[in-house]
Amino acid sequence: MSLVKDYSSDEDEAVASGDVFGLTSLPSAKKPRIEEAVKVAQFTAAPDVLSEDPLHQTSLVTRPTDTQMNVNIPYQDMMLPLQGPENPFGDRKRFINQNALAGHVEEQSMSEHAFRSQHLTHSILGYSANPSIDPNAPAVLGSLDSAQANGFSTIDTLRASRSQRKELKRKRKEKGDLDVVEGEGAYVGPWADWKGEEPENHFLTGVEAGDEEEEEEEEEEEVVKTRRAKPKRGAPGQENSIFHGKSMTDYQGRTYMSPPIAEAPNLLSEAGSQECFIPKVCIHTWTGHTQGVSVIRTFPETGHMFLSGSMDTKIKLWDIYTHGNCLRTFHGHVKAVQGSTTERSNYGTRKLANVSNGSGMERSLTSLRFHPDQDKQHIFLAGMSDKKIIQYDMNSGDITQEYDQHLGPVNTITFVDENRRFVTTSDDKTIRAWDFDIPVVIKYIAEPHMHSMPAVTLHPSKRYFAAQSLDNQILIYSTDNFRQNRGILADGKWISSGDGEGNVVFWDWKTGRIKSRLKAHSKVVITHEWLPHDTSKVITASWDGLIKLWD
Repeated sequence: MSLVKDYSSDEDEAVASGDVFGLTSLPSAKKPRIEEAVKVAQFTAAPDVLSEDPLHQTSLVTRPTDTQMNVNIPYQDMMLPLQGPENPFGDRKRFINQNALAGHVEEQSMSEHAFRSQHLTHSILGYSANPSIDPNAPAVLGSLDSAQANGFSTIDTLRASRSQRKELKRKRKEKGDLDVVEGEGAYVGPWADWKGEEPENHFLTGVEAGDEEEEEEEEEEEVVKTRRAKPKRGAPGQENSIFHGKSMTDYQGRTYMSPPIAEAPNLLSEAGSQECFIPKVCIHTWTGHTQGVSVIRTFPETGHMFLSGSMDTKIKLWDIYTHGNCLRTFHGHVKAVQGSTTERSNYGTRKLANVSNGSGMERSLTSLRFHPDQDKQHIFLAGMSDKKIIQYDMNSGDITQEYDQHLGPVNTITFVDENRRFVTTSDDKTIRAWDFDIPVVIKYIAEPHMHSMPAVTLHPSKRYFAAQSLDNQILIYSTDNFRQNRGILADGKWISSGDGEGNVVFWDWKTGRIKSRLKAHSKVVITHEWLPHDTSKVITASWDGLIKLWD
């Protein structure tokens, strides 16, 4: 029976040849128990899809969420598709090369110039290069016809021909005149419109032409009325002043600018004859400027009034001894006032001269100083931003002299040596001395360690002047030979300066030591003035818009 059992017929060979899973090669102990029932032959037309024996596979399967591999896995195994059932709730319309939730994401690195070039090319010409590395992606994004017409060039490499440039220049309107700001012939420069170019109004579609013309005429009339009602501030002929007092004169016929001898008899004394002390308490505050105060100047000799210039383009005249209020406001400037000055005159009327970034002049003014002599009150020097010092004669209105040795904008002008000479400082970090009316430098001070000096003041003895340097120092120079001195003078007890933290610092003139530090304002103390006839009164002004009197 065993021989019959082990005997195999042709039918059994046919069945064995169909054993694609290798079951016949298994050991006898592992063979499945086969019933002796009659087997029905099954035929299939599907080809074999398994490339290797699943029982002899050597590839390692990793999870997509794994971040660490303990063994080296071949690249072919890592690039196999994900195994397992498909998520029935997932998006079936996915891209083939999708690597992110929303699609395909690639990392690109390009320079700022390359990005701007492609961006402008796409905005102006309508096409740009596609930086994608996907072989199925198009090489050009946008208009392919425009790209072919321009040879696939970017906007920075395209050059118009000479004939095209001439045609564009012919179609462009005129640039205009530099001296004309508004109206016909105003300067527009490279922003001039094209000839025949009219702005399209997309909001009036469907409106009849007659209605549109009527609306344009009404708008033009409204603009004309508005311009007439509100003239441009600071235009020529618009300078004016407003008096804030009750009366221009008192019962004796004296003007409001007369020195109040009854309230302040010390005004008759000689300036600087009294002993001075360091102030400690604020006794009065002037308010009226809407922006920071940039300069204050007391009246010459008496000092009973002072002028203040502000970044709000206004100049105000203030009273000190009587009511402590604003007496007059001057309008006319269109930019911040940098400085102001007054002149003494025993005859007629002189116009107040103000410095406002060159208002009314072709060049920007940086400093201005009248000649102190009584017979030369009609002459003043103006420091310019173009490195020159211009000498003007107010009687003739002409320029009588020019001093042009500085290499930077002129910061200060100070008269010395009985007003026969003057000293100038500049952004070129030098000090130069001049003979008045002679454009030749007689003294030149320049050292490698020097800095620019934006503020200079003369000592009451006229023998020294103090210059504030931008290296946080105050340097003292002698006016006889313009030599630097540290402090050898018995007269003039204190020297003071403001700082960027709102303090006023007081030094001893002899020793150069700090005697007091007064917290005066919340912002920069840009200027301050000592009253010439009082013992310890100082006026301070700051960028916080306040002016304070200290005693």
